[in-house]
Formats: sequence, structure tokens, C-alpha cells
Amino acid sequence: MITSTLLYGLLALSSTGAAKPRPTYTTYSVVPGIFQQDDPATDAATFNFTAANFGLIARDYPSDAPHDKTKKTQWQRLAQHIKTLNKHAPKAERYALLFLGRHGEGYHNAAESYLGTPAWNCYWSELDGNGTHTWADAKLTTQGVAQALLVKSFWAHLLKTEKITPPQSFYTSPLWRCLDTARLTFTGLALPPHAPFTPIIKENFREGISAHTCDRRRPRSAIHAAFPTFRFERNFAETDPYWRALFAEQPQTQDVRSKVALDDVFATDRSTVLSVTSHSGEIASLLRVLGHREFRLATGASLPVLVKVTAMWGEGPPARTVPAKAQRTCAVPPTIRDSSCNDCLCCL
Repeated sequence: MITSTLLYGLLALSSTGAAKPRPTYTTYSVVPGIFQQDDPATDAATFNFTAANFGLIARDYPSDAPHDKTKKTQWQRLAQHIKTLNKHAPKAERYALLFLGRHGEGYHNAAESYLGTPAWNCYWSELDGNGTHTWADAKLTTQGVAQALLVKSFWAHLLKTEKITPPQSFYTSPLWRCLDTARLTFTGLALPPHAPFTPIIKENFREGISAHTCDRRRPRSAIHAAFPTFRFERNFAETDPYWRALFAEQPQTQDVRSKVALDDVFATDRSTVLSVTSHSGEIASLLRVLGHREFRLATGASLPVLVKVTAMWGEGPPARTVPAKAQRTCAVPPTIRDSSCNDCLCCL
């Protein structure tokens, strides 16, 4: 009996008897001219994605037929454009539309706004809460719930009126605020039967790992109890394997794990439209990996990106990793802090 390893090797042989090379790494690039957010002239601070149709630019595509302008919506024409790109792409390339959504407002966001960033970073963020509210693995505030439901209404409008192609796959960070935002946003929408809302929880889509307790996730069993229809990626640990008190992940290291997450998604998922519910810092990291310009999202906001995914051969660029560094807790009591607190390492 031929073992699976030997059989695979035999199938990989070319007609000359040499082994057929396999891609060894993946690169990403943004297809420009599709969304307003790609344009440096678009101000992220004032941009309203629901008022701007997700930022989709009204334009012609090479794939348009003469009657498309009157018979199809802009989203239907974009779907045809992506389909055409994939049809004519080389075997090692594919095009995918990513919807990167930030969670709604969490209690940690509200606490930072109320307490001020210096006091939050230097003291309060390392506690589980203040006796009134808990922000360790923060849940959504009332405002955060409203933001997620607003996005749900927006999706419902796009599905009914604009005939948008909904996500065929859903992914989310393991932190509660993202899990709940995804649930509130997509549950109950008129999704096609072949692509229901069954999100996959991926560890590497979590927020940048810091000493803040809001970045420490709950155990797997607790997540499953609260979100029983969500699926876990393979080898998802029961307890948080990454969060450690007083240690912070550096941006370069976060970009490495963000790319690992994207590589895993595109190696295992052939969907053309995908949704990722994540965090401000992690979405910023994903945008760096994708080659998109910086575009900061408010709580509850979403950003679509049309991406070209290319399988490459060779050693690939070296992965840049930076060891985690300790964060210093501010020694000044919170009751007497003033502007001098900004001199602490933890506030820089």
C-alpha cells in the first residue's frame, strides 16, 4: 500500500521526473481606484462609510457590458469585475475583497475617554476594572451595541437595494467585543444558504498584545458557552497563550502574526468575499501587511479592501521579529498625576 506521503510525491512529479515546485510564501497588494479610502486625499477622521456606500467609487470597469450602467448596481458591477480579474489571473494569483470591521465601543474605550489616556495607560488599563465597570476582555457598551446594529442595518440595505455580494466567510478576533460585534452585525441578515454566518475565531486576529487587561481573552470554554455557533480554528487553546502582565508586543512582531493569519486564511479558504471583525491596532497591522495606506477606524466602522494575493517561489523576504519588552507601571499615584505623567515610558 502506498503511503499518502509517497503518493503525494509521485503525483507531484512532472513529465521529466522532477518534482513540481510549490509556492513557499505569499505577497499581498491593494488594487487601487476601487474605494475612496485608498486615496490619500480621503480623511479618515471625517469619513462616514455608511453615508459613502462603503467608499465604493462610482466608475466604469473593463468588464462592464454596454447595458450594465442601467441594469446593474455599482456593487454588482464590482462583483463582475472581481470575477473577471480572477478568471484571467495567472494560476498563482487571485483577487479577494476583504471587509475589515472594527468592534463597537467597549468599556475599555469608554474608560480611556473618561479617565484620559495618560492615566489609562499608566494605571487603570492594567486593572480588571474600577468597581463599577469591568474592562478585562471588555464587553460592548450600550453605544457599542448600537454601533453594531447600525452596521447591520447598513448591510441589510446593501443586500436588498444594492445587491451587494455578502461575505462568504467570516472571521473574528477571540476577544469578546469582536465576537459580540460580529454576532450583532451579521446574525439575521438575508445571507445565502450556502454561505451562512458561521464565523471562525482566529487567535492571530486579536488586538496588539499589551499589558492592558482588555487584551486578555477569556478561556475557550467560556467563549464557546457564550457563542456556541462560532467555530474555533484548529489548535485553539483553552487559556490565553499570549497575554502576559507587563509585556507588550511590538508593531513589527504584530505584523508578522497578522501575515501568518492572512496566509492561513488564503491557504485554506477559496472565498472571494471575506469579513474580518477585529480591532483598531490589528486592522492597522493588517493594512500594513496588505500594503494599504494608514486609515484609522472609529469604533464600529468598517473598511473594504480589494486585494491581489500572489503565491511566490523562493526563500521569500525574511520575517522581522522584535522581542517583547516590559512595560513600566507608573509610580505616580493616579490621584496626583498631572502632565508630568507623560514622561513615563508607559505613556510614550
